[in-house]
Amino acid sequence: MRLSQYFLPTLRDTPAEAQIVSHRLMLRAGLVRQQAAGIYSWLPLGLRVLRRIEAIVREEQNRAGAIELLMPTLQSAQLWRESGRYDDYGAEMLRIVDRHERDLLYGPTNEEMVTDIFRSTVRSYRDLPLNLYHIQWKFRDEIRPRFGVMRGREFLMKDAYSFDLDEAGARAAYNRMFVAYLNTFARMGLRAVPMRADTGPIGGDLSHEFIILAETGESQVFCDRQLVDMPPPGDVDFRSDLQPIVEARTALYAATEEMHDATRFEREVPEERRLSARGIEVGHIFYFGDKYSKAMNATVHGPDGVERPVQMGSYGIGVSRLVGAVIEASHDEAGIVWPDAIAPFDVAVLNLRAGDGATDAAAQHAYDTLGRSGLEALLDDTAERPGAKFSVMELIGIPWQLVIGPNGLARGVVELRHRASGERHELSLESALSKLGSR
Repeated sequence: MRLSQYFLPTLRDTPAEAQIVSHRLMLRAGLVRQQAAGIYSWLPLGLRVLRRIEAIVREEQNRAGAIELLMPTLQSAQLWRESGRYDDYGAEMLRIVDRHERDLLYGPTNEEMVTDIFRSTVRSYRDLPLNLYHIQWKFRDEIRPRFGVMRGREFLMKDAYSFDLDEAGARAAYNRMFVAYLNTFARMGLRAVPMRADTGPIGGDLSHEFIILAETGESQVFCDRQLVDMPPPGDVDFRSDLQPIVEARTALYAATEEMHDATRFEREVPEERRLSARGIEVGHIFYFGDKYSKAMNATVHGPDGVERPVQMGSYGIGVSRLVGAVIEASHDEAGIVWPDAIAPFDVAVLNLRAGDGATDAAAQHAYDTLGRSGLEALLDDTAERPGAKFSVMELIGIPWQLVIGPNGLARGVVELRHRASGERHELSLESALSKLGSR
């Protein structure tokens, strides 16, 4: 992509309404623009990050055996009346009446709708286990939307829903999602710590939040430091017993502020391993048994011929929220520092003297070569001063910068900069391209 032909409306000054780092940087770097309180348009750069996060989430859900579908944003109020949640959910639910006087709502979550899909199609235990997921926009009418996409009203979410014959199967499904979440966040360059959590309005008796640590996190968390350093499970057989992997993490103390037990924390965790930090929730998983299936008559015939309500769980990842959460955890004074896997572009090629024949030719050669190597590059071919070019690239946080200018070319070198470490190396153009292509 050529910057001269791209839409990247960066801001020099920080908007007054932006209260936290991610909100400030997302506005300044041209990722989003606010349309109403808690509602944002995703501009091209932000959309590229959103799609990369979405792709990782989708790949890991598929690997764990979940099956993708797509449910609508609007739902019938009748389904929520069946489950008993329509009146209980509260003012966060956006209620709508259509022209035929039918009650609808803009879905804040999809337990009722997916249960309806299940009960209308599945009759036998032979069709289980089943896990259905989608990545869809949701709406919760927050009383005070704030912090940009971290607490907006409209947000993109991956939610999955498991269906099993009995509790043992349901807990195995829970474990599959537990492990899949650890791998998902690790691929994004994040260390997510699973913590026992309150089930909230979704209900159930087993729940974990996945928390990433950040100095600017929204809440206080407490855990055994060993949890932060544990490597992700990696390539596992999701058909096998995953309980040992789950137990290795849940056996160690970890709790959100709401669930924290100071006495237990001091008793179970040696002082040198006690970690108290700020954290950001990026995922939440629940096992709630027959809470919805019983209320909505979602039943199957078991191997004994007896009809019984299925056991269910739900599993959410805040896809749009992750964009803000990553920035909170990975930034510096100059701007965003994207992890490689979710950066909007892999490499920025900076032509320091657009219009100079030799510099233009070298920059074009670099851009074409990177593309053939499968890397997505942003070519800054604008007439801006070098200082302005560097400022923009630091702000938007592309992992690698390939700097090409007439003075360096006269000496046979270009400069390769790594955004996260700040390292700079002078290399021949071909050596720099080879280094980038072999990453």
